[in-house]
Amino acid sequence: MSMTQHAEPAVGTPPAPGRKEGDGRTTRRPPALRLLARPEVGVFLGAVAVYVFFLISAPPVREGSSMANILYQSSTIGIMALPVALLMIGGEFDLSAGVAVISSALTASMLSYQLTMNVWVGVVVALLVSLGVGFFNGWMVVRTGLPSFLITLGTFLILQGVNLAVTKLVTTNVATDDISDMDGFGQARKVFASSFEVGGVQVKITIVYWLVFAALATWVLLRTKYGNWIFAVGGNKESARAVGVPVTFTKISLFMLVGFGAWFVGMHQLFTFNTVQSGEGVGQELIYISAAVIGGCLLTGGAGSAIGPVFGAFMFGMVQQGIVYAGWNPDWFKAFLGVMLLGAVLINLWVQRTATRR
Repeated sequence: MSMTQHAEPAVGTPPAPGRKEGDGRTTRRPPALRLLARPEVGVFLGAVAVYVFFLISAPPVREGSSMANILYQSSTIGIMALPVALLMIGGEFDLSAGVAVISSALTASMLSYQLTMNVWVGVVVALLVSLGVGFFNGWMVVRTGLPSFLITLGTFLILQGVNLAVTKLVTTNVATDDISDMDGFGQARKVFASSFEVGGVQVKITIVYWLVFAALATWVLLRTKYGNWIFAVGGNKESARAVGVPVTFTKISLFMLVGFGAWFVGMHQLFTFNTVQSGEGVGQELIYISAAVIGGCLLTGGAGSAIGPVFGAFMFGMVQQGIVYAGWNPDWFKAFLGVMLLGAVLINLWVQRTATRR
């Protein structure tokens, strides 16, 4: 027997061109399945289902003015849900987001009224305060290594107490004074709380801001280095730091972005109602987080989009206003909302499992 053996040529039919065996990880799925695998598709289908449901059960929803109100309600949630979603993609939470909105409005209102200043001074100071709160949250999370849940829970309680105590101390009431007759109020209202007419329907400016912010957030996530940093620190911050991602800067800036959103929504509330109730805002943070989660942002971080929370916020606005237009008892709002949101989550889960099934 020869010490060297030569391999015999394989006999068989060669594979057809373009068809290769794979282990399932590199096999390209059809475009439709790849589309369904995207996190925002499930919530889009859920939002469509909710819209169709109220379109049938609440005829006033079919009117243009009703849809404008629904979109307005959605925009006040969606503007805050966007930075909250980016923060969640970065692997963190902010439970102080709801009361931070009221804190910014109270700061601008009381500073302007009590010191008899142009309201724009209060607006600028409120922005600095909101960014400062965001910086504090981010710095504490990075510096201590404690979960952001605990840090921002502490901030939530601090702001809630300060809002009530300081407002009562300064105004001897639980609400701020009316600032509608102060210098600069008209200009600020045009920026933060104006409306315009489209086809005979009054549309709030916040709807435009909401869509613009969503487009900007999408561009940042998908087309910029900063967007890559957000996904990286949310996925694994130590690995991200090892490859040169500025983890500290990214996380602190995300918390400050939430502060910016709180300031913007706070200014809208102030210049819409002219006064602010110091006890409001509690519980809103859960709505913002829920809109982001329903929109496909993972609780563990590292995954999500900016478009998904847009549909998530729309669902909240649709349910909140749809119950009113349907003439139902508003006391059932939270229960009905929970059922609809759970349904949306199940649809999202089913769609993703269907899309990833081989």
